[in-house]
Amino acid sequence: MTALSLPTVLFSRLALAACLATALGASAAQIDVAGVKLEDQMDLRGSPLVLNGAGIRYKAIFKVYTAGLYVGKKVSTTEEALAAPGPKRVAITMLRDIDANELGKLFTKGVEDNSPKSEMVNLIPGLLRMGQMFADQKQLKTGDTFTIDWLPGTGTVITVRGVPQPDPVKEPAFFNALLRIWLGPNPADWKLKDALLGKQ
Repeated sequence: MTALSLPTVLFSRLALAACLATALGASAAQIDVAGVKLEDQMDLRGSPLVLNGAGIRYKAIFKVYTAGLYVGKKVSTTEEALAAPGPKRVAITMLRDIDANELGKLFTKGVEDNSPKSEMVNLIPGLLRMGQMFADQKQLKTGDTFTIDWLPGTGTVITVRGVPQPDPVKEPAFFNALLRIWLGPNPADWKLKDALLGKQ
């Protein structure tokens, strides 16, 4: 009986090890969006984040960029995303060459279209800074990446091609205004909004 049970025990342990290996492999999985690889989990300044959703921003029939939303815990509504505590990230990868100044203007218009009028006066300094940052970039090329991070205690940090831009905007309202570009009542792309909220 003992001799027979030993292989059974070994088999059970091997099966368990295989399951653990599979689980560990899954924990470092990548999502492919239009050929862009997005990690399904990441660490942002010591805080673990999960990929809530990712999709493509279309302009007419053209693919402009991919976007992924990272949060500490999965959300399914705009309100939950805005209220989520801790660090957050929007990761963007360009799918075509674009004038960076033009993209900055599109983002500013996206904020104006999705923010309460009463908030706009407080957002103007941050929008001017962001607009200047994009203008300084001249052009974003296919494959270029930038991230928009909310870091509690630091503010909104925009990183272009791996280089953090100076002078974070400290007010939480500014990051939420940027997030509403994609998740607000008049989003840049309705399908992308659903994708970022994990509904696709």
